[in-house]
Amino acid sequence: MKIAIHHTPGTFSDRWIPYCEKQGIDFKLVNCYKSDIITQLKDCNILMWHFHHSDYKDVLFAKQLLYSAAQMGLKTFPDYNTCWHFDDKVGQKYLFESINAPLIPSYVFYEKKEAFNWIENTSFPKVFKLRGGAGSENVKLVRTAQQAKRLTRKAFGRGFSQFDNVGYFKDRLNKYRSGRDSLLGVLKGFGRLFINTEYAKLHSPEKGYIYFQDFIPNNSFDIRVVVIANKAFAIKRMVRNGDFRASGSGNILYEKKHFSDETIILAFQLTDKLHLQCAAFDFVYDSTGNPLVTEVSYGFFSLGYDRCVGYWDKSLLFHEGAFIPQNWMVETLL
Repeated sequence: MKIAIHHTPGTFSDRWIPYCEKQGIDFKLVNCYKSDIITQLKDCNILMWHFHHSDYKDVLFAKQLLYSAAQMGLKTFPDYNTCWHFDDKVGQKYLFESINAPLIPSYVFYEKKEAFNWIENTSFPKVFKLRGGAGSENVKLVRTAQQAKRLTRKAFGRGFSQFDNVGYFKDRLNKYRSGRDSLLGVLKGFGRLFINTEYAKLHSPEKGYIYFQDFIPNNSFDIRVVVIANKAFAIKRMVRNGDFRASGSGNILYEKKHFSDETIILAFQLTDKLHLQCAAFDFVYDSTGNPLVTEVSYGFFSLGYDRCVGYWDKSLLFHEGAFIPQNWMVETLL
């Protein structure tokens, strides 16, 4: 049994490789960006690649390559069920609705006239989202019908850049004011007002649809639960000051007391129903305290979870102490 690992610094492979070395697991490094990657995989049984939503090359072909490797008979991480909907909030809307998951009511329109008719007959505020983006990128609170119509005209006109440079600068400035970013970070944010990201330069504007979710008020945080190999761990992310968004705020709580059994159970249930290898679910709560799922991702920033104080198994037994979830990913494939 040989594992092929594509290594990109700063991704899960930083931990897959030393784990394989320590455990004596046969592996080799491959380069998924090379034209001969299929040949590179001929002597392997598994392909592991933590591809990223903000790398334009990865977006172009990562899923297609992983599907092709599966056709060769390789196990892959992530596999089809785990990654086809990655960084696609519209796709996730349909996915969650198909299994009757407790999804925040969500609405997508592919014709401007239909969207305008809905806007005239709905209530506000609503939350506007683009299909892609992490850390609350491309997410806005829409307070009025007039604002919703402006966004809709743009959606069916010139479209939206994949990078919100103004929002990025404001976020870095707010983090600096709260002591969670440096002056250098603010200067980098200011620079992004004039110099776009490579991904945004290469990616065509997002257009041809408009997507809204109901706004769930009185949430000062969201809960992220990650499920891998029948184990779950969680973080509590507080919203930004003067904002409604929690993802990407950097204000995180880890103690077990912050997480309800109901939320952990729901994360396990959704993972099983959707046959996911790795699932990072985001939850907010309705007026009666019931968890509502907002989205799911197979990827997450490893360092943000190293301070978790333990994990749950499927019987809800909590195991205190440090752990390395990337090791579980390797173990499940073996």
